[in-house]
Parts: sequence; structure tokens; C-alpha cells
Amino acid sequence: MDGWTAGIRYPSSRPSQREAFDDNVPSTGRCCCFRRDETKAPSFIHGGASPALLPERDLLRLPLSSSLRPYLLLAPRSSPLPLLCRRRCSSSSSSAAPRVSSLNLGADPEGAKEPSKAPPFVLTTPLYYVNAPPHMGSAYTTIAADAIARFQRLLGKKVIFITGTDEHGEKIAAAAEASGNSPNEHCDTISHSYRLLWADLDIKYDKFIRTTSLRHEAVADYEGLYCINCEEYKDEKELLENKCCPMHLKPCVLRKEDNFFFALSKYQKKLEDLLLSNPDFVKPSFRLNEVQSWINSGLRDFSISRSSVDWGIPVPNDNKQTIYVWFDAFYISALLENEESPSLQQAVNSGWPASLHLIGKDILRFHAVYWPAMLMSAGLTLPKMVFGHGFLTKDGMKMGKSLGNTLEPKDLVHRFGADAVRYFFLREVEFGNDGDYSEDRFINIVNAHLANTVAGNLLNRTLGLLKKNCQSTLPFDSMAAAEGNPFKDTVEKLVEKARCHYENLSLSAACESVLEIGNAGNLYIDERAPWSGFKQGGTSSEMAAKDLVIILEAMRIIAIALSPITPSLCWRILSQLGFPKDQLGALTWSDTDWGRLRAGHIMPDPKPVFARIETEKEDGNDSNLKVVKNKKKISRSEGLVEA
Repeated sequence: MDGWTAGIRYPSSRPSQREAFDDNVPSTGRCCCFRRDETKAPSFIHGGASPALLPERDLLRLPLSSSLRPYLLLAPRSSPLPLLCRRRCSSSSSSAAPRVSSLNLGADPEGAKEPSKAPPFVLTTPLYYVNAPPHMGSAYTTIAADAIARFQRLLGKKVIFITGTDEHGEKIAAAAEASGNSPNEHCDTISHSYRLLWADLDIKYDKFIRTTSLRHEAVADYEGLYCINCEEYKDEKELLENKCCPMHLKPCVLRKEDNFFFALSKYQKKLEDLLLSNPDFVKPSFRLNEVQSWINSGLRDFSISRSSVDWGIPVPNDNKQTIYVWFDAFYISALLENEESPSLQQAVNSGWPASLHLIGKDILRFHAVYWPAMLMSAGLTLPKMVFGHGFLTKDGMKMGKSLGNTLEPKDLVHRFGADAVRYFFLREVEFGNDGDYSEDRFINIVNAHLANTVAGNLLNRTLGLLKKNCQSTLPFDSMAAAEGNPFKDTVEKLVEKARCHYENLSLSAACESVLEIGNAGNLYIDERAPWSGFKQGGTSSEMAAKDLVIILEAMRIIAIALSPITPSLCWRILSQLGFPKDQLGALTWSDTDWGRLRAGHIMPDPKPVFARIETEKEDGNDSNLKVVKNKKKISRSEGLVEA
């Protein structure tokens, strides 16, 4: 749709006093797109009842730059001013691995699966603000979203994982000026840095969207205390001493503007009823309590435009106003494919409502109060859940771009690899609560859980014993080897626990359940001591061989169950177990069922798949450690730790 612009109808005169937005909006809308041609009247391409030409006075042409095109007009039929959301043509999609036959060595799959006709699982992160490069907070949100998306794909669902960058606002214009770049150049650079980091962290999104906006109306003069970092007017009762923002700890400034407003107060009762009838709309439950407290204290109409910000989408019929940076609806427009004649109904049919909006708690009010009210006003279905996770701290101190105290995710990935970073934050931070990073704990957890329990003792020594005593060939089917063995029951129960935790977004608990399989496996092999059985020969040797098959089957299950958390490591484990790469994209959660290893299969020679992080003291100081690189380096391009 390059070279298109949107047509928008607006009243010939704007109200001179503050008015509430008309709530009389049906559940369906229309999409009007107009071919951009300055020499001709714009032609109606697709939309409501029938093609038509709209009078020139009923159209607003929005300037299209390289980063602002094209626009989709989502126009409720009876709305005095329609919703306008922008969709970027060049939104990128990650390429998903093709699904082939089910993972089942030595046996045919039980049958081809019919394509799922269920609604897709639509998952969104916030649009990240591009006033500065990505930090660990935004990385944490997106890592968690990616783990959830990967688990849902394992369940066989079609997943649409949406992320992107928010590229308008006062802070962005200021950051661009400070760097000596235009806002466009600044946004292109920072947005690209997000994509690079997501690739480094093994994040496989489906849609990457750059900036989006919605419009409602009502106009008034407004004066209030404004936080430049939040880009939001604040109620004085929520400020700290000296009128400081509680989020950024900086004084708010008194600002007076002639702004457009959204009549949020009209939706007080509807939002109250929503949370009473559907308490799962906001998770975790203590976040629901916060939202209910905000609503019960009384909702105020809020400004949706700025007269003091040039870097933004202009308000229709008022070139002195730009749309408030957060007032967006990218979630819906992102569902559209790059079709010539898209429509609101197509977007809705492609997956709306979203299954999950995943956000940080600092923007909970926007997503759990403002956004639902906006959707109600437009007559659109609400998302199924808004989940607000906590903040990350570093050595017990708050992190944030505005505070200048950040943990650089790019540096962490460079030093330790994507799997280590993903595992630590998803395992150590109970999802929904605040969490803390310290390098000592990071190294200890990664070494103990991944290098020792999973990839070291359990996998490497078992493959070593198989090579030494069975010529790397499986002597039994895993189902036959485990017949009557309680270890199999233990693994199956832990797998079911992990599944339940994933479904409940309890990512830390899911990691713990999978790790318990590894701990049980290490305990099992220590108690059974198969190395002694091989020395004794006869029946003892046969039992020892079965023990190795049992442990390798447990490792296969661990690799699948942990793959949403540490995808690269798990794929390397499966490759080490002899599964070809063309089967890795076909994995489903059902492949965690016991019994997929087959007698006669030859395992590759054992080799390390995850190295310990080694440290050494500097100047004899325990608190001053540095990571030591081994002589044997493991490819970071495969997401491994270099240690």
C-alpha cells in the first residue's frame, strides 16, 4: 500500500467547548482508503455500503513520510470522528520453521494433523519508546512474551506475536535533537537496535510495528502538572514531595494547553462492571486490585492531543495539535496482511480480540483502563487479558532509562549468550512480581541449572557411558526400558505440572518443574550407578543399558519442555540425541509423551552443548570477579555461553 493515504470525515465546525465523545457506535465499522494523487479527487476504494466519491471538504490528507505510511481509517458508521490507526507497510515478520512430521524416531507419526481452525493466539508487547536504545526492562517483557508464544505454538495453536516501537512524542524529538539527527533518522536507528537485540535474544515475533495512533474528540483548555518522561498529565494526589513523578522521581511542570480530550468518565460504570464480571481481565490478581482502586476513585477525562509537540501525527482539521503519543491501536491494524484493500472487518477476522496484552506495571493504567474504554467507545471487543509484570532492579536498585541506571541486555548476551539470559530472568523472577539481578547470582544459577544439572551431568555423562558400553547405539525402546519403573511416572507428573504452569503464565514455576526432571534424573543415575552394572555384566549390564535409555528419554522430554525458555540450548540437546534439524520445527507438546526413543538408533558422539561460566578474582577481591574465556570457544551464533 505504499503511496496511499487515508481519508477522514470530520464536522465542518469543531465544538468550542469540551464535549464527550458520542457513545452511540455500532459493533462494526468501515475502512476507507484513498489512493494518494494530488491532481485528482480521491477515490473511495473499499469500505461501507458502496463505492463513492467524498467531497473534498470531507477529506483530510495526512503528510506521508518514509516512517509514516500508510494509514488505515477505521470508521465506525455513526461516529462523528472515526478512529484512525496507522499501519506501516514494511512491518517485518519472522519466518517460522515449517511443520513436518511429528518427532518420533524409528516410527511413523500416528497421523497427519488437520490444520487448526481455532482462533489464533494473539500476543502483544508494548510499543517500546525509542527515546533511547532498548534496556533490560523491555528485553524482559519481550523474552517473556516469546516464551509464552513458543509454548502456545507447541500446543499447536496459530500464534500472532506482535511487538514494535512507539516513535512519536516530546522525549523522542528532544533525543533526536540532542544526537544531531532528525526525528526520522533517530527513530530508524533506535527501532533497528530493537530488532537486532530481539534477534540476539532468540525472539521470534510475527509482526514488528512502528508507531500507531487513534483519534477521539472533544476540546478544552487544560492546565495541569505534566511529567515529560511519562508524557502524561498527573493528578496532584499521586505525586510525591515537591510534585515529583512517583515513577521517574523528577518534578512535574505546570503546563497549559488547548487540547482534545477523551471522555473517559463516561465509561466509569462499564469498566467497574467489566472487572466485577471478569476478574481474569487483569492479572496477576494484585494488579486487578490496583486497577479497581483507580477506577473506584473516579475517572477523569484525559487529554489525547498536545499543542506543544511537533513530532507527532496532526489532529484532523487542527495543525496546531498532534495526537498524544500513547493514544494507539496498533494491535488491531497489525493483524492485517499487506493487502491492497484492507478493512476493519478483515483485521478483526484475522485474530481480534487479542488473547494477551503483556506489559510492565508502569503502563498498567493505559492498557487496563484507557485502552478498554477506547475499545468500548469504538464498539470493538476487548482483549481477553492484560498482564502487568513487575520491575527489574540491579543489585537492589531500580533501573530505568530516565534514571540512567540500566543493565545493558546487549552486553549480557555478548558475555553469556541468549539461553543464559533468558533462563535467568524467566526462572529467577516470579512472573508478575519485581525481580533483582546480580552478576554473582546470575552466574551461580546458570552454572548450577543449565551447565551442571541439564547439559552437563545428565546429558554428557550419559552419552559418554552409551558410547563406551553400547557403541552409542540405543539397545532398547524407551517405552520397554521404563516398563514398571516409577521414574517414568515421576517424569510424566512433572511434565504435566510444567504444562499447567506455562498455561497460567507461571514461567518461573514451569522452569522449576522441568529442572526437577533433571534433578530426579541425576539422583536416579547416581542411585543406579550403571557404570558398575556394565562392569558386572549379564543381567546387571542389561539393566544398566536400560537406565541409560531412560535417562536419555528424560533428556529428550526436558529439551522439549524447556524449549520455550531456552530454545537454542534445547535444539542443540535434541541434535545431540540424534534428531535431525528438519524435525525440530515440527515439535509439539505431545512430543513430551514418554516413549519416542527407538532401539537401534545411533547417537552422535557426545560434545559439550553448554559451557560453565568460569570466573576469577581480580586483585584477590571476591567481590570483583571477571568472566574467563575458555580456550575452547562455543559459537555464540547458536546462542551458547562463551565461557
